[in-house]
Amino acid sequence: MRRARRDENMLRRHRDKDAGPESSGSAPEVEKPEDGWREELTPEQYAVLRQCGTEPAFTGEYWDCHDDGMYHCAACGTALFSSDTKFDSGTGWPSFTEPAVAEAVTLQKDASHFMVRTEVRCRRCGGHLGHVFPDGPGPGGQRYCINSAALKLDRR
Repeated sequence: MRRARRDENMLRRHRDKDAGPESSGSAPEVEKPEDGWREELTPEQYAVLRQCGTEPAFTGEYWDCHDDGMYHCAACGTALFSSDTKFDSGTGWPSFTEPAVAEAVTLQKDASHFMVRTEVRCRRCGGHLGHVFPDGPGPGGQRYCINSAALKLDRR
């Protein structure tokens, strides 16, 4: 209990109730009461995926992981990012140049913390994954900065 409280306190929350979607998307396919999510997810996963939290840099399970495989949503299991597009951004969070399937994620305007960013969410369950920035190395120039707590790696 004490560790769970500490983990939740370490997570920074960022929400903007007035933020609108940047890309069109439908309602999540997987819907359940918040109590259901609390039972299925660890406290850290719940804080990130359901409360739009951010894990501290350089602390997540996958920030320095170089294993091959597919990264899935920790809440609903949707395939999100391939290790083939993962790169070391030096930020302390797993970073990818693009989603494995573009339709697997939705993008929303996030105007919290006195800045404007683009939030990345799982299209299937609506879980908060992280943010995308226009400073990536790939041909699209994007850096998907994703919380480890939002992911589960299926190693090849």
